Amino acid sequence: MQKFKILIDENIAQGKEAFQEFGDVLTINGRNITNKILKEFDVLIVRSITKVNEELLQRTKIKFAGTATIGTDHIDKEYLVQNKIAFSDAKGCNADSVCEYVFTAIYYVLNKYNNKSTNLSLGVVGVGNIGSRVAKIAGELGFDVLKNDPPLEFLTGSKDFVPLREILNCDIITLHVPLTIHGEHKTFHLFNEGNLSQLKENTLFINTSRGEVVDNLALLNVLKRKKLITVLDVWENEPEINYDLLNEVILSTPHIAGYSFEGKVQGTKLIYDALCRSLNINPTWKPNYPSISDQIMLEPGLDSTRQINAVIKKVYDIESDSDNLKSALKLDLKVRGNHFDLLRKNYPLRREFCNYRITKENPSDESLKIFFSSLRFKV
Repeated sequence: MQKFKILIDENIAQGKEAFQEFGDVLTINGRNITNKILKEFDVLIVRSITKVNEELLQRTKIKFAGTATIGTDHIDKEYLVQNKIAFSDAKGCNADSVCEYVFTAIYYVLNKYNNKSTNLSLGVVGVGNIGSRVAKIAGELGFDVLKNDPPLEFLTGSKDFVPLREILNCDIITLHVPLTIHGEHKTFHLFNEGNLSQLKENTLFINTSRGEVVDNLALLNVLKRKKLITVLDVWENEPEINYDLLNEVILSTPHIAGYSFEGKVQGTKLIYDALCRSLNINPTWKPNYPSISDQIMLEPGLDSTRQINAVIKKVYDIESDSDNLKSALKLDLKVRGNHFDLLRKNYPLRREFCNYRITKENPSDESLKIFFSSLRFKV
């Protein structure tokens, strides 16, 4: 097999192990990938922080580009087609991870504010790989689920969707749309001063899609005059985010909702397989999954909301992630952006719920059994 020179974002899980069979592999920070560096490379594997376009690729030898992410707004796919550069994304790789983040946030908030999880409406904006999972699980848990996805509604002709104005009345709103700048259904600043102002007090508002889907300045202005319980994993202008907004957000994380170990290595595997197809060779590499202790004990005497939150926290402490990002508020302005990137680069191992078993006595409350099994815990 011909040997290639491969450049990989250093944050791609098991990237060197996966792609070394194809030739020489260099891993560097995705923000440092430039046209000059790429001159001698044949294959480029990135994440969302690297803009793959003419400016980056012109007069290089790149013949295959891949992104180990589900979003492709950082990829100029038209340019790749025009220049016969093969391309693959990793759609679906971290859908379960983001879904778990959303429900972790929901039950953290319900627990924090002593709210019950019954009779709550949940609006899902964007019903693709992730949004459809969120909607399904929320329905199983008894939430009144409303779905909004105009492109999918048009494509399918389904009546199972509502206009965005109806979503604005929900108790919980979670965003799962791609970032599109133009067109009839553009999502850039989909949530703006106008519709954010219409949200009712104490709405739980979650964005794990793209930062630019929400006008961050508008959100900040609304938060100054209305109490919204806001959870942001994505921000405009990452890594130089709006720190006034960071100070107002209940849970704030550095674009890591999809950063479960499984989600990251599945992204690597999807791109690896795509490169194998492009080269017409059989894939041989398989991800390495470290073994973990999978036993989780229930805590006696807790109501269902607190029990759910307690179990989830043993797997994923979302508050710790939030505190780590909020610590940037104590840092000098010049190093805050680097702090954001380092949190992503050095993100601790987070395994998905499917690895863990609820032990000793199975939950006696049927609703708890439904919850834990819906989120893929072993019960």
